[in-house]
Amino acid sequence: MYLEISNPMDYHVALYIRLSKEDESEGPSQSVTNQQSLLDEFVQQHRLSVYGTYVDDGWSGTNFDRPAFQRMIGDIEAKRVNMVITKDLSRLGRDYILAGHYMERYFPEKRVRYISLLDGIDTGVESTANDITPFRAIMNDMYAKDISKKIKSVKRDKQRKGQFIGGKPVYGYKMHPTEKNKIVIDEEVAPIVQRIFSLALGGMSCRKIAVLLNEEGVPTPATYAGLTIGNPGPYTGLWSSERISDMLQNETYIGNMVQGRSVKISYKSKKCLRQAPKDWIVVEGTHEPLIDVDTFRKVQMMVESRRHTRSRTYDFLLKGMIFCHECGHPLAVVNRKTAAGEDRLFFVCRTYQRFTKAGVCTCHSIKEQVVTEAVLAKVRDVCMTYLDPDRLQSIAAEAMEQMQKAKRCEMELQALHQKIEALTANLDKMYMDRLSGLLTEADFARIYQRVKMERSTLEAKCRDLELQAESSVSPEDQARELVERYLDSALTSRELLISLIERVELTEDKQIIIKFRFRELEAIS
Repeated sequence: MYLEISNPMDYHVALYIRLSKEDESEGPSQSVTNQQSLLDEFVQQHRLSVYGTYVDDGWSGTNFDRPAFQRMIGDIEAKRVNMVITKDLSRLGRDYILAGHYMERYFPEKRVRYISLLDGIDTGVESTANDITPFRAIMNDMYAKDISKKIKSVKRDKQRKGQFIGGKPVYGYKMHPTEKNKIVIDEEVAPIVQRIFSLALGGMSCRKIAVLLNEEGVPTPATYAGLTIGNPGPYTGLWSSERISDMLQNETYIGNMVQGRSVKISYKSKKCLRQAPKDWIVVEGTHEPLIDVDTFRKVQMMVESRRHTRSRTYDFLLKGMIFCHECGHPLAVVNRKTAAGEDRLFFVCRTYQRFTKAGVCTCHSIKEQVVTEAVLAKVRDVCMTYLDPDRLQSIAAEAMEQMQKAKRCEMELQALHQKIEALTANLDKMYMDRLSGLLTEADFARIYQRVKMERSTLEAKCRDLELQAESSVSPEDQARELVERYLDSALTSRELLISLIERVELTEDKQIIIKFRFRELEAIS
């Protein structure tokens, strides 16, 4: 187990210790105290100088973002440490990919000698123990995977029994003061939840409820729970219609335990994926309800009936490309009547629309048609300045010569002839069905006319293609026509606009800023 170190004065040692809850099941031999004692005995015996001891207590081996481990890496980068010692390889980590990365790449590149006492691993010498290290790392990884499966199974079992295993209960509830995995009503905010349901039952929309709560200064669930927001935005600390809608549809408020809304991708990743409602784990009657079932059911009907009116959308050329210059969020489009009573689409700031009273942003209201025409005019000017029609014509002519028009026409004609033959066979089959009585005279006449018309259309296309193939028009003339058609119609093509424009921003004083995707066009604009 103990290896000889011929030059102990050359090393500045980092003693690394890790213990997780899963490791505690292996017995007291894995304790922090036991690891510390074993490492101290080794450094004293070999007269090594210890720079620091790094302890991660309660951290999983599959996670390498541990505070003490990262602090040790920082000292290695600063060249304060050139030897790392652990009790065994599993203390370094249980992810065999990352453990192998540190042992076989990172430590050697940083000239750091790594020693695992119980495994007999020492990267400073050649030994057979080092050769089988990858297999040890895989076994440690398999152990972590097995532990993860067992923990997941236990959690699933608790969820199916209706026991709460989350971090914080839903807004309106709190953890039971004495019983584990049970929630009780939070009397401090329960009236707010009941009021939200009452307002919704009275016909108030989710957005209006959110505006009302913001006006009254009611703390949001995140604020009340004291949660820290990593990247605060314009909506931080404010109620939103989405939050209200989610609360109104949460069965927890009628006494049902709802869990399993999201699951981790794997035991190596912290990222979670949202589950479909059909995959949620719902257990009825696990705690005292805040809302009676009849009220909850009526509110669901109100929310569902309003969903159809909210789903109405409008198609316009700049859809998904226009943003508010001040807050950076997409602009919403609304339908308003003019003084003459005509319907017109207007752009408005979505942040202002959702949090009008909060003063987060301004309206930015402007006709959609005005903005679209201004954007098209700007793009037209930029394109006319940048594009050289003569050069574009020569490029198009060269491309068309390479397209082998005759071959394309032949392939299209072949496909059309196959469709015509299929329709003819279909007509023959229908005629036989009519004779045998499987098809009535009225149905036959109706279907026959439709199929016959479709066949006539295909035959006309065939004649047009045959004439086009025999056309004496030169490739240069066809290219010129292609260029002219491009310049005439491209500016009203949404596909072209998306390929040219990254985003359009509207300022508070109605100025339009166009950000092109290409540096050359950006310079011209």
